[in-house]
Formats: sequence, C-alpha cells, structure tokens
Amino acid sequence: MQRTTVHLMRHGEVHNPSGILYGRMPGYRLSERGRLMADRVAEVLHSGGHDVRLVVASPLQRAQETALPTASSYGIDVQTDPRLIEAANHFEGVAVNANRMVLAHPRNWPAYVNPLRPSWGEPYRQQVRRMRDAVAGVLDRAQGGEAVLVSHQLPIWVTRLHLERRPLAHDPRRRQCSLASLTSLTFEGRRLVGLSYWEPAGELLLGATDMVPGISAAAENEGEAGA
Repeated sequence: MQRTTVHLMRHGEVHNPSGILYGRMPGYRLSERGRLMADRVAEVLHSGGHDVRLVVASPLQRAQETALPTASSYGIDVQTDPRLIEAANHFEGVAVNANRMVLAHPRNWPAYVNPLRPSWGEPYRQQVRRMRDAVAGVLDRAQGGEAVLVSHQLPIWVTRLHLERRPLAHDPRRRQCSLASLTSLTFEGRRLVGLSYWEPAGELLLGATDMVPGISAAAENEGEAGA
C-alpha cells in the first residue's frame, strides 16, 4: 500500500515588536528571520528529495508567506484551507507577556471558568476536528507523495496530542512545536503509521521571538520598550 506523508508546518517568526497576542488578527506578517525560516524549510525539503505535491496554508498572512517558498520550489501554487487557521482566543490584541497582571483583571474572570476546554478560546476538540478534516482532505490528492499544511502552534499541537492519545489540556510551555517546525504524519492509505517532529530551520530559532515558545530556543516575546 502506498505511503503518504502530511507535514503540519508551523509558520515562521512574525514581525511583532509590541508583543501582541495576534491570534486571528489580520496584518501580521513574517519578520525577516521568519522569511529565512520559510526559505530554509523549502530548501531542506527540495534538496532532500521530498516528493511534495501539495502546499496548503491557513488564510492568515504569516501562514501564506511561510508556505510560498516551498510551493515555489516545487512549481505549484499555495492553496488555502480555512480549517488550518489559528485558534480563536479571548485575549487577541493584548500584550499578554508584557504585563501578566492584565490577565488577572476581573473582566477576564469568565474566561477562566473551564481551563480544560479551554473557556478562553476555541475548544481543543473543535481544533482537532477541523485539523483532522484538513489532513484527510489532502490524503487522496497527495497519495503516494507528500503534502505540506501550514498552520499554527496550538492547532498542530493539540492534533498531535490527540493522535498520540494524550490529554488535550496541557501546559503551553511544554508544547513541542517551534517556529517553522514540521510535525510529520505518515499514512498507509488512511491509517496513520508514523508521527515525527523535526526542525529544518532550527539554527534560526536562537535569537527569534515567539509569543508562546514552548520547548524551543526562541525567546518569549515581551515586546520592545516603547513599542
């Protein structure tokens, strides 16, 4: 039976000098380092002989920009799938890392009712469902080859937790889903037979900033003074 690999790729570093939790907000582009990350992944995949037949991305700008170098290196277009979008979050637009006390304001208390769901954003199970549907949607079209799906840290991480039969509720600091990383799912037909994680642009993580770095060499983005 033919094997098909679907790479869940996280976008590269974002230009975000104010340290805003941007979530689904429009207009957040890759930084120069983020562009280098995207280029590096494309180079590693292409030079490594990977048979990429599809590149699909979240509709958000940072994901589209991350997907473009890989698609270009294979002479194909970036396709868009809204199911790959970032998780919705109650705290979008807030510089949460600059001043953690803002999270303790009484107006935010209703968001903490159920941290296992979580009540401050899109339920984990809902994220898993849409991500699984997005993966299933490319299996036939990339059959016998590979597809790259560019998404975001949380949807990728909870999908991995689900596939590894681990609880979806977790400590964000323990996420293994660095900037421009690949969580690779290998299928025989529609049966998952392998899951691996790798960082083709890992050397660029040192000096990068991330809103929720997890297990990564990237630093937590607290925003620049006066930004």
